[in-house]
Amino acid sequence: MIYGDKHTRVLVQGATGNQGAFHIDLMNQYARKVGGEGIVAGVTPGKGGREVHGVPVYDTVREAVALHDTTASVIFVPAGAAADSIMEAADAGIGTIVAITEHIPVHDVMRAVAYARSCGSAVIGPNCPGLLSPEECKLGIMPAPLFKRGPVGVISRSGTLTYEVVDELSRAGIGQSTVVGIGGDPIIGETFVDCIERFSADPETKAAILIGEVGGALEIEGAEAALSLGLPLVAYIAGVSAPKEKRMGHAGAIIEGGEGDAESKIRRLEAMGITVARRPSELPECISDLL
Repeated sequence: MIYGDKHTRVLVQGATGNQGAFHIDLMNQYARKVGGEGIVAGVTPGKGGREVHGVPVYDTVREAVALHDTTASVIFVPAGAAADSIMEAADAGIGTIVAITEHIPVHDVMRAVAYARSCGSAVIGPNCPGLLSPEECKLGIMPAPLFKRGPVGVISRSGTLTYEVVDELSRAGIGQSTVVGIGGDPIIGETFVDCIERFSADPETKAAILIGEVGGALEIEGAEAALSLGLPLVAYIAGVSAPKEKRMGHAGAIIEGGEGDAESKIRRLEAMGITVARRPSELPECISDLL
């Protein structure tokens, strides 16, 4: 597993909001099931002293970290304050920061991610479903019943497509070491390359699946990293029928100037020797061949 395990002590920023409270309950249900630490603290400025599903709430991240030794944070703060929340977590020494929030202004994200990196923190997202290491930890909103523990790492720019792929794998008896949703915004924290590097150093991960979409070149960079590190990789690129110059769902999923469309990415990946599935249902067979 990467980014966290059963012993990871987690705080939730935006703990008293509807989404924060809802997912604190779900994440701790999973933690109890697998014998993990789970969510041990929440943060909402001005609401310190409350509890959410038995989890104590504090006014600041620094206070929560000092009292509960938390090393990861999941952020459900509204877009206007989310960048400040990322920086507050990084400033308090949180190593893994999962930003679920969407619609954060691009310049705010740039500033927050740069600051977090300067503090040595890894930001997953924003606008992402988080990550889940089966039988270890859940940081975010991924539907845990779909997951099965095993040797395949999954990295994806999509949310619901990730769940479909995981379901296909689990039904085929292929488990996952860790599944990471890196988010589909133009500016994100951890990229395919960052995750590939972690997976390549993880003894439990024997191969990886890269789930990409139109826009940008992150998938190509991730594949190059996998080849250089010797990590077996299979890819799926969504959006073959996406019209040019039109954003498709994610803010980062836009084809511009003839670059970043699905077919050109597929051709480049195949030219590198990467197996590319044409539909999600083909991925279990593709990854089985590698394993």
